[in-house]
Amino acid sequence: MKLAVITDSSAYLEPEVKQAQNLFCLDIPIIMDKQSYVEGKNLSLDEFYRYLATATDLPTTSQPSLSELVATLDQLVAEGYTHVIGLFLSSGISGFWQNIQYLVEDYDQLTLAFPDTKITSAPLGSLVANALMWAESGQTFDSILARLEQQIEQTGAFIMVDDLNHLVRGGRLSNGSALLGNLLNIKPILYFTTEGKIEVFDKVRTEKKAQKRLVDILEKQMTDQDYELFILHSNAPDKVEKLQGLLREQGYKIEQIKVVLLNSVISTHVGQGTIALALTPHIL
Repeated sequence: MKLAVITDSSAYLEPEVKQAQNLFCLDIPIIMDKQSYVEGKNLSLDEFYRYLATATDLPTTSQPSLSELVATLDQLVAEGYTHVIGLFLSSGISGFWQNIQYLVEDYDQLTLAFPDTKITSAPLGSLVANALMWAESGQTFDSILARLEQQIEQTGAFIMVDDLNHLVRGGRLSNGSALLGNLLNIKPILYFTTEGKIEVFDKVRTEKKAQKRLVDILEKQMTDQDYELFILHSNAPDKVEKLQGLLREQGYKIEQIKVVLLNSVISTHVGQGTIALALTPHIL
């Protein structure tokens, strides 16, 4: 078996993972002032955050390119790959996953699988890294898929947003709810449902209480399983420090919790000042 893994640029990937020769990544364009940008090519993360801080019109994103995926699959066939796993952002927040299912039947030369990850960012990057690792260790294609499904089922993320306007634009809150939330200083906590959609998990008065609620939710989500934990944030180092303090008070080893700056694709939808806790199990 010669296996390739394809993902998209919403995933957070460690530098050593990015260097894998059998990893391929599809761009997700960001639209700012009617111009298309791709982080790492014609846009830096610093430039994006500077734009986000002053923009009157909020940026948007488009789906990964279907034609780019087809071209990648054609390339893999030409290079002698036999199996491909595509791990893309959740079907609940993008139509891309549904749009590519027909390709499974279109490539007789390849054994294709596109599991619905139901997540994005660092947990998605963990799925990608594990798929590559399991392939390297000699696991079969079916075994890798089974492990991925097990990891997906036990992966979660809980998100405290700072700017309710981003949620309104994305259809997560009504204009009335956003106005009420801003007036009452309510901090909604969002989460990825079992269907991979982002919905409101709880609404908490004040940021301090919301951070404590995040830690409480995390503790209730964890079982005897060994987990990889992440603090995710969109340009909010002060909130990271406060959340680390709360976690330390609960006995967590902070040095074992990776802090990840959300990339421009994710920050487009949640806005600056967002902070989240994510967990995904270690699967042997």
